Amino acid sequence: MPEATASNLESAKKILTAYIESRGLRKTPERFAILEEIYSRNDHFDVDELYISMKNKKYRVSRATVYNTLDVLVECDLVTRHQFGKNLAQYEKSYGSRQHDHLICTECQKVLEFCDPRIQTIQSMVGEMLQFNVAHHSLIFYGNCNRSNCENKKQGNKEELLAS
Repeated sequence: MPEATASNLESAKKILTAYIESRGLRKTPERFAILEEIYSRNDHFDVDELYISMKNKKYRVSRATVYNTLDVLVECDLVTRHQFGKNLAQYEKSYGSRQHDHLICTECQKVLEFCDPRIQTIQSMVGEMLQFNVAHHSLIFYGNCNRSNCENKKQGNKEELLAS
């Protein structure tokens, strides 16, 4: 694990510990194992992907524990929950991560991240103009990627010809 990531994980553990103690929740090893698994990833994931990854690494966690722990991690801002237009929530670690926005391919569901400082400038300007304290934002662009290996890319006119 790179040093910056290890440092983020240690800070995230301290934040989780303080959050759990302040809420009178149980400090279980499973919660910290799930946190470690998430902070070892560099992608977006859903509950089942996380659960299967934990099971494959021989962790003894139930699906309910993964769901409940994700809720706690979202509440204390260590993980961000996204709803990218599907019925399935996706998650990503958030502590120590730079602000970024997303592009979603509506055909292959690939999630791409980008960062443009002009968006922060717009956020600040709009907040100031409307006398609004913006805490955070979410910007998602939906479209079709131009990758030749897009798994679900429509075959274009070929499908239309077959339907005729």
